[in-house]
Amino acid sequence: MSTEHGHEHGHEHGPRRKHGHRLRHRLRHRLTHLLTPHSHATTDKVDSALESSARGIRTLWISLAVLGATAAAQAVVVALSGSVALLGDTVHNAGDALTAVPLGIAFVLGRRAADRRFTYGYGRAEDLAGLVIVLTIAASAVFAGWTAIDRLLDPRPVEHLPVVAAAAVIGFVGNEWVARYRIRVGREIGSAALVADGLHARTDGFTSLAVLLGAGGAAIGWQLADPVVGLAITAALLLVLRDAAREVFRRVMDAVDPALIDTAERALADVPGVHGVGELRLRWIGHRLRAEVAVVVDGESSVRAAHRVAVAAEHALLHAVPGLTAALVHADPSPAPGESDPHLVLAHHAAGPV
Repeated sequence: MSTEHGHEHGHEHGPRRKHGHRLRHRLRHRLTHLLTPHSHATTDKVDSALESSARGIRTLWISLAVLGATAAAQAVVVALSGSVALLGDTVHNAGDALTAVPLGIAFVLGRRAADRRFTYGYGRAEDLAGLVIVLTIAASAVFAGWTAIDRLLDPRPVEHLPVVAAAAVIGFVGNEWVARYRIRVGREIGSAALVADGLHARTDGFTSLAVLLGAGGAAIGWQLADPVVGLAITAALLLVLRDAAREVFRRVMDAVDPALIDTAERALADVPGVHGVGELRLRWIGHRLRAEVAVVVDGESSVRAAHRVAVAAEHALLHAVPGLTAALVHADPSPAPGESDPHLVLAHHAAGPV
């Protein structure tokens, strides 16, 4: 209300432009709504979430097969050549393939319906799987570092260098394909754990290229090239560990991209009947996003009218915010002159113990 009042005393064309912009936005929104097949029934939201889980499971099975074949081929070369750098790369590929197991279990659990004990469902299992992935990366880094240091203290020649180089190339190609696949699907369905797993695979691809450099160093007579590259792989894994841990930590702590908050606020501001946006919260539960928001409506409106505004606000959020599957909208009446805030009675509960 204060914004419109300011326009009246400002440029005389301001209200007309603002009204015209809102009218065009509403017409465009309604046209898009009519032409785009969709439904906001609970069953359709569940179906969409189940389809996301199915895509995640399918991605995991395909990447498990690709990385498993890659690791098996490299393991044969490790046995023939004795390359510690390739051994570290093989272990990483095998570990990355095995992370599909806890993630797959998490996706299956996430498909279960909410019940009276787990009222938000089982989506958090996906975040727990993310923690398992972080621990797997940490274990791989420790193993690779220990093996490289042991080889530095006790150098041994690397045999069958052309085969080692070929295995390194195979490792890079397999990991990069899996990385792109996991990251793309993870971002499309909103799975932080799947994105973290994809980042892990991408780093394993670059470590395979490092193995190729180690084989080249050994070919020119530098005997320590192999264990030095093994240490470089360890350093790369530590960097991935940092990024993956940060991503999973943010998800466990209910962090969201601030751009999603901006998108939600803009969508709510365009809803007819919404006079203001109060507290707005978003949280991920697995790869499903939920919202809780308080909007200000006309204090003189009826309960039914306020409810219609709340439903329209939920509708706008579901359209505007990617990955959102549910929104709880609370309608607050705009205060009358001299009226005290009815929420003050709750203040001592919000403050918590002293």
